[in-house]
Amino acid sequence: MSQTSDGDELVARAQAEPPGAATHGVPAPTGSPGDWWSRTSSALTERAQDVVSSIVAAALIVLAGAILVAAVIDFFPTSRHHGLTTAATDFLDKVLLVLILVEIVHTVVLSLRAHELAAQPFLVVGLVAVIRKILFALGSQERLSNTTLGIYIGMVAVFVAALVAVEVFGHRRRTHSSDDPVDRRP
Repeated sequence: MSQTSDGDELVARAQAEPPGAATHGVPAPTGSPGDWWSRTSSALTERAQDVVSSIVAAALIVLAGAILVAAVIDFFPTSRHHGLTTAATDFLDKVLLVLILVEIVHTVVLSLRAHELAAQPFLVVGLVAVIRKILFALGSQERLSNTTLGIYIGMVAVFVAALVAVEVFGHRRRTHSSDDPVDRRP
């Protein structure tokens, strides 16, 4: 049976406090039972969200693997029966779908790590999806109207501009916050 002094308890509490807590080793007020319930339910909700996100990520990885294996297996018979151009178009369509799934998994992993959503992975998924649609439409025997093709190209331009804006403003924000660690706003 170990015995601890009051000083040991204060040190243990100070080490357990989140960074930036202004209690300086003094025990924080426990608050009402409603505060405890709010903190506990928030923590449980975050853990449940992490579990569900992990399951979704695993399912997407299995799906991406299955699509990739099917694409490789289907490539050779399709190229013999329908020609290399059709087989390559179908293969590229499936590989780009796998890329979209992998980017979504990447977004889920980032969300799990930071507990916040970033815009950049969603923009990449959108950009790849539009490019996939353009390549599939141009590689198939269907004719696209000029209006539809113009809309797709416009969407690519918007996604690229959004990616550039996120990168520039995100870099500017990171640079500003690292230069001035103290917030001096009025």
